Amino acid sequence: MFRIRVPRFAIDLAERTAATYAESVIGLLLVGGITGLSSLQAAAVAGIPAGLTVIKGALGKFLGHPETASLLPARSDPASRP
Repeated sequence: MFRIRVPRFAIDLAERTAATYAESVIGLLLVGGITGLSSLQAAAVAGIPAGLTVIKGALGKFLGHPETASLLPARSDPASRP
């Protein structure tokens, strides 16, 4: 059977991005009455922090441990420990 091996970095970055997007949408929906945002607007605006998470994760690949989206130095990153 054909199996695709997904790098740990891609899984880590996808989880961080999805979590950031979901948290942003929920937060914006909770304050929707205050901000006046509709559900569709909240979903669109939540894409901004999610996009920033992708940029931060890409930087983390080069500045931190190469297998995670963390900005922590490899010596401090829990994913780097044996």
